[in-house]
Formats: sequence, structure tokens, C-alpha cells
Amino acid sequence: MPSAAEQLAANFNFSNFAKAKELRQRIMFTLGALVVARLGTYIPMPGIDPAGMANFVNQQGGGLLDIFNTLAGGAVSRMAIFALGIMPYISSSIIMQLMTTVFPELEALKKEGAAGQKVINQYTRYGTVALAAIQAFGIAIGLEHGQGIVLEGGWFFRLTAVITLTGGTMLLMWIGEQITSRGVGNGISLIIFAGIVARFPQILGQGLEGARTGQVNPLVLIFFLIFAVILVGFIVFMERAQRRLLIQYPKRQQQGGRMSGGEASHLPLKLNVSGVIPPIFASSILLMPMTVASFNLQNLPDWVTTVIQYISRGQPVYLFLYGAMIVFFAFFYTSIVFNPEETAENLKKYGGFIPGIRPGKKTAEYIDYVLTRCTVVGAIYLAIVCLIPEFLYENNVSFALGGTSILIVVSVTMDTVAQIQSHLIAQQYEGLIKKAKLRGARR
Repeated sequence: MPSAAEQLAANFNFSNFAKAKELRQRIMFTLGALVVARLGTYIPMPGIDPAGMANFVNQQGGGLLDIFNTLAGGAVSRMAIFALGIMPYISSSIIMQLMTTVFPELEALKKEGAAGQKVINQYTRYGTVALAAIQAFGIAIGLEHGQGIVLEGGWFFRLTAVITLTGGTMLLMWIGEQITSRGVGNGISLIIFAGIVARFPQILGQGLEGARTGQVNPLVLIFFLIFAVILVGFIVFMERAQRRLLIQYPKRQQQGGRMSGGEASHLPLKLNVSGVIPPIFASSILLMPMTVASFNLQNLPDWVTTVIQYISRGQPVYLFLYGAMIVFFAFFYTSIVFNPEETAENLKKYGGFIPGIRPGKKTAEYIDYVLTRCTVVGAIYLAIVCLIPEFLYENNVSFALGGTSILIVVSVTMDTVAQIQSHLIAQQYEGLIKKAKLRGARR
């Protein structure tokens, strides 16, 4: 089956795009919203010395701040109003998804449809405010312990930091929701995508400058570019991979003796249901101790310093723990977002069944069995994509060219292209319907 990108390339012509007025408006709105999101990464937070903050982030050398800086589009190194990025909203969404499986009240809300989902979304926003405020307060305390970062510390600075960073996250969340409803693609994902892509020219320029001055071997630079292209192709292949379960619907006799139904469809199970959440969570948890310790490294006991050195990026212990945590979070998050029992119940409700499998509990067990096998392949794929760049970390390759960033960019691009394709197809169908109505009126 051709991908959405291949279909778009085959069916695309400028006349169809010119007729799709709504699609053009959606694309322009999306681009405008992303420009606003990028401008916020250059507005510094009050009370911060930008030069001191940039030096501090550079000294981290691949720590947790480097990851957050990449996901926030460089806002952390400038300590801009969008420095927290959209991560508090993502964390709050994951917590709410987990809570819907634990608390029956939230599970009942989820089953109510659009009305219940609206209430859950409101709870997610409240959680975002709480998480952003807690993280902002922790960042303010950490910045006060840094050398030459805060111009004047104290409770006024902490209060200002909490209000500014929390407000920036809520504004980003609102922009993302507006892109989702009025633009093209998933707004939250596109904001992260824009932040990562915005750093690519800088990283490429640094690589070319290093090759010109002799700091980087030109052959090594060419190898990394070829490796990135191969990695993109591998990610596209694996993200499109599915295990399709045949679903059969029985025939039904209608009034007049006519038979209806009997169709066959497929239940697609992706190999990577969890997306990019496992590597983001795994790297954040592993790099958290090293980042926290860097604020007060001189006063730590020797054994703590030794442990931090063992779990630093590039070390064998770090690589093993990173891969193991990616596999764990892949299974954990898949169990949250996909419920085999609920899927089996919906199939039974509408009369669908898997040939050879009894509806109900047996169907849920079979779906869970197939999903587990798919998740094993998906977890190994995520671990490979994220660990290969870590093995090359000794060559000082920036995180912006790491496996997680490329995975995010490719996944968001595929999703956005698919939505553009669906808009174009809908526009073509509308044109055919209008032509059919005109022909009917003439007759």
C-alpha cells in the first residue's frame, strides 16, 4: 500500500491545491502560529543574564538541559518565556491517561464520548498548570545556585519565574490546540517539530565549520549525513509497519428478503504504538541525577560523584539502562493507550469478529497476544534508533541529530502529510458531488 506521501506526490497538482481554499487557509494559519511559537523562544525571562545562562547550558555537555533545550527549540539556553516548552502538558496528558485506567469515575467520563473527553481535557489543563508551576519553581531555585545566571535572587525572582514560565507553557498549549482545530496536523507535535528543525541549520553550520577548521574529519561528517538519511528511511519503514487483523461482519437479512452486511475489514495494530514517549521519558529520568548534581557538584560525597560518572552519557551502564527503560516504557505506555478488552467489546457490540476466535474474552486475549508481539518488535526498533546515536556520542554529535529528534521529525512529518492528503481528497470528493448535483439539476 502506498504511503500518504506517495499518494500526495502522485495525485498532487497545482490546480487541485489552488481550488482547496480551506486547506490553504489552514496551512497559513499553522505557519503563522508556529512563527509566534518560535518568537517566544527569543523573549528572555526577567532577571536572567542571557550570556551566563548560555554558558551554563554549554557546560552541561549533553545533560538533561540539552534534551529540554532541543525539545524547546533553544529556549532553555536563552531562558526564554517558553523555556518549559510543551513538556508539562504532555506529562499531564500521560498522567490523565493513566488515571483513567485506575479511577472508575474518569473511565466513565472517557466512555461518554465528546462531552466526557471535554471534561478530561479540562482536568489535563489544570494538571498542566500545576506541573508547570512546580517545574518553574524548581528551575528558579536551581538558577539561583548557578554562577552568574540570576541578576538578583530572592522570592521576587522566584515568583516572577513561576508566573512567566507557567504562562509561557499555557500560551504554547493554547497555540497547539488552535493549530489542531484550525490548522493542519497535531499542534503539540508541530511545536516540538518546529523547535527541533529550527536547530538543524545551526548544527549543520557547526559541522561544516568544524570540517573547514580541521576539528572534524570531513569523512566523518559525510558518514553522519549518510547515516541520518538511512536512519530516516528505516524510521519511515517501521512507522508504517502494521499487523492487520481480519475482522468479519455477519450478513443480516433486511425487510424484503435482501441481505446486507457480510463485509470484511481490518484492525491495524502498529508496531510502535507508544510513539516517541519511551525515549523521551527514559533519557529524562536517566539524565535527571546528573543535571541536579551539576548545580552543586563540589559539595557531593565521592561515592555520589562516582555513580554519576557511571551513568553519564556514553558510558556502558548508561547505554544498558537507556535501552532497558525504552523497552519498559514502550510496553507501559502501550498498555495505557490501547485497551484490548475495550476493543474486543466494541467489536462484539457491532457484530464484528475475528475468524476462528470466539467474541468477547477470547478476542481480547488474542488481540493482547498479537499486540504484545508487535510491541516487542516496536520496543527493539525504538531502542536501536535511539542507541545507535548514543554509541557515536564520543564524536560530539549534538542531540539535535540524535535518534529521538529524527524520530520526532519523521513521525510528525508523516502525520502532517497524511492530513494534507485527506484534506485534498475531501476537496476532490466535494467537487465531484457538486458536479453530480449540477448534472442532476440539468436533467
